[in-house]
Formats: sequence, structure tokens, C-alpha cells
Amino acid sequence: MRRLLSSKAAAPWLFLGPAILFALVFVLLPVGFAAYISLTDWDSLSPPRWVGLGNYRYLLTTDPVFLRTLWQTLLFALGALILGVPLALGLAFAFSRSRHQAAWRVAYTLPMVTNIVAIGFIFTFVFRQTDGALNRLLALFGLPGPGWLTDPSLTLLSATLVFVWMELGRNMLLFAAGLTSIDESYYEAAKLDGAGTWQLFRFVTLPLLRPTILFVVLTGFISGMSYFTLMLVLFPGTQGGPGRAALTTGQYMYQMAFEDLRMGRASAVSYVLFALVFVATLVQVRLLRRGGLEQT
Repeated sequence: MRRLLSSKAAAPWLFLGPAILFALVFVLLPVGFAAYISLTDWDSLSPPRWVGLGNYRYLLTTDPVFLRTLWQTLLFALGALILGVPLALGLAFAFSRSRHQAAWRVAYTLPMVTNIVAIGFIFTFVFRQTDGALNRLLALFGLPGPGWLTDPSLTLLSATLVFVWMELGRNMLLFAAGLTSIDESYYEAAKLDGAGTWQLFRFVTLPLLRPTILFVVLTGFISGMSYFTLMLVLFPGTQGGPGRAALTTGQYMYQMAFEDLRMGRASAVSYVLFALVFVATLVQVRLLRRGGLEQT
């Protein structure tokens, strides 16, 4: 009997063992190693030299580029949320009331299955100043076409617009799933009270869609703060376009680690970015909870 009980107690750990081992080797160990490296001066070729908090002091007080990249990354992430979330929610609400929902699902899932590099190259041609599709469209209305990828005042906006398009399908899919979970009886009752489309959206859809909004906002912010692949395609190299106007913290960390071989400072960048995202996420959760967004 004792053997049977012990075997039953051990069975869950046997099944969880591979996942726990994977997490230890590929998650906890790299995180701990990066924390140690962030406190050293290491070029990945010679032995690490202990510097304590020197890397963090340099980044926060001396480095002229790091704080600028943090600000630009924050603008990029917040801009994508401000533009993308209302657009995705509005389109998902409109398409949910369409008769051709299957066709719309195919349309807004296309950005999700398209390769990021391919998307970057496509929008490189769209934003070209001389013969780009966007400037040609503006020329039809007699408007001059700016340098979307060459004007420092527009590079970050251009990257944000592309990121919004990339995330649009995913956000619409999440909102569509949330909309389908809302019981139609709520809409029927509101219609009997004379509610129109706007009243249905404001007083029925939004309150019942609050958990989905919270999830989309949080995951979108984290994704925007850590994103840099698109920038490498739109602005070749790791300088973030002309004048480093679109240089994100992720790009700067990549440049510092693999071009300058300053692994310690790059690890410190990763932890500062993590701390910023963590604090910003807590603030968002607190603000959204204050508005009741965690309620169903």
C-alpha cells in the first residue's frame, strides 16, 4: 500500500520532469547567467571582469544613446496601442455583424501568417519616396510625398504604422473571439430598449469585452517594447534609420552585444528594459482594474 501511494505521488513529477528540466536549462539558467554577466565587463572572448553596478550606472548616467532609445521604444509601443487597439476593436465589431464573416477571417489572418522579413520589404517599397505606392496615392490628390523612411521626423511613425498593420489581424482575432462569447440576448434586450449601433457598442460590447481589452493592451505593449526585427528590415543595419530616429532599445542591445562585444552592458540593457516593462505593465493593470476591466 505504501509503495502504491508513493508511486502515485511520484507520477505527476515524472510527467512534469521534462518541462521542469526544459525551464531550468533554457529559461532560468540563461536568466541567471545574464544577471551575472550584467555585473561584469565581458567581451565573450576573455574571462569576465567584475564591475558590480558599473554597467547600470553607465547606461543611466553616461550613455548618450540608451535613454533616447528607451523613449523612442516607449513612443513606438504606446503609438501602436493608441492606433492599433481601437482600430482592431472597431473593425472586429463591424465584421462580427457582417454576413461574410468567414471571408473577413481569412483577410485579417493574412498578416499573421506572412513572414516578418517579407512584410518589411513590402512596406519598404510602399514607403519609397520617389515611386512608392503611398506617395503615388498622395500625388493623385496633389499632395507631396514625404520621405517616410528617410525623414527623421517620420521614421518612427512609419515603423509604428507597419507594426499596427502586422498586429491588426491578431488583435482582431482576439476581439472576434471575445465578441462571439457575448450572449446575443444582451443585444436583443438593448434593441428592445431602442439602442442603436453606437449604443450597443458603448453600453453592451465594451463592458462585456473588458477582459479581452486588458489582454490585448498588455500583450501589445510587451510586444512593442521588445520588438526590433521589423526595424532591421525597414532600416538596414542597427542604427535605426537617419539620425537614429527609429533606434529601439532592442536594436541598441543587439548592436552592443554582437557588434561591440560588450556583453555585460547588453545584459544590463536587457534587465533595465525588463524592469521598465514590468513596472509599466503593473501600472496598466492597476489603471485598467480601477476602470473595472478585469470584471466579466
